[in-house]
Amino acid sequence: MSEEPAEDPAKERAEEPAEEPARGPDEDPAREPAERHADGQRAHGAHGRPPTRREKWETYKKSPYVPAVVLLFILAAAAGLFAGSYTYAMANPTPHRIPAAVVEGPRTPYAEPFVAGMEKALDASLELHRYPDRARARAALEEQKVFVILRGDGGDGVVMELAAASGATVAQLLGETGVKVARQIGAPLTVTDVKPLQKGDPRGLALFYISLAAVIIGFVGAIQLSVHARALLPLERILFTLAYALLGGFAIAAVVDWGLGALHLPFVQSWLILAFTMFTSGMVFTMFNTLIGRWAMIPTWGVMVLLGNPSSGGAVSWPLLPSLLGHIGRWLPPGASVNAQHTAVYYQGHQYVFPYLVLGVWSLVSCTVFWVWRHRHPGGRDHMPEHAATAS
Repeated sequence: MSEEPAEDPAKERAEEPAEEPARGPDEDPAREPAERHADGQRAHGAHGRPPTRREKWETYKKSPYVPAVVLLFILAAAAGLFAGSYTYAMANPTPHRIPAAVVEGPRTPYAEPFVAGMEKALDASLELHRYPDRARARAALEEQKVFVILRGDGGDGVVMELAAASGATVAQLLGETGVKVARQIGAPLTVTDVKPLQKGDPRGLALFYISLAAVIIGFVGAIQLSVHARALLPLERILFTLAYALLGGFAIAAVVDWGLGALHLPFVQSWLILAFTMFTSGMVFTMFNTLIGRWAMIPTWGVMVLLGNPSSGGAVSWPLLPSLLGHIGRWLPPGASVNAQHTAVYYQGHQYVFPYLVLGVWSLVSCTVFWVWRHRHPGGRDHMPEHAATAS
């Protein structure tokens, strides 16, 4: 049997691992990762110090929470203002100035007492315009200078000629007041509606609704273009706004006239008024989007919905609106749209250019502001070719 060689003690000592120096509790390698994450200051020095209040605020401002919190308050305020604006304008319509024609014909015993009683009952809000004969008074009614004609019937009675198409709420108020006054003074009264509303629109609200649809879809379309077609160039954005306005206006007129039969429209004219309204509304949003960016909805909603629609005279005729709204409503796109549409449907041949000028000025100003400051608009794209951009 061969004997195994004895192991060298020196070699044995050399192969033993060197004993690690003793570590304090703060130098335990197992704790280093935890300490590095738990105590950033030890791991990274100055970069790991607790953030200051200013740094926390700067970080918070860049987070999605700031616009979300702002929107909470904006939406709450918008809801209250929306309800308040419509309630203020429509809940309790009060006459302020109602133009009325008085025919200076043969005097009847009850003519003057009836007119005086109407003025008293309406709290002096009846604005009298005297005409020498019925023909001239009727011409004033067709031109929408007056809402009612008061005249004698050739005998002892009084005739009141209303125009419901000029404003259903005003006609209703005048009719009810006239009956009460005639009963008080014992006068025979004949009430006739010489300009009635269409059968499919007995309350005269259809024109307001189609104008409201054109206004809202107009700026909603511009919002959608800014979200889903952000890369459109300025001219392309204007052209697409015009395109959806023409198509949308046609759809509204076709549904209301051909589909539902609620109104018999002068189709081409009504269609173009609706398209003009939609284009104006869309460009107003585009203008504000250029000027103030993502908060453009606030002034657009304020001008078009909170202020423009209640003061348009579509739901409540302007003589019954609060005086301030009655004056400014005609200078805003919703009011101009309702006035143009109303005259086109019920007073053909007596169309005024003023509502078209209002829409035109708003469109021109909006397009000009957008075009001049188009570099500030959040949309658009670079014309530089891709290979040139890469090379640079």
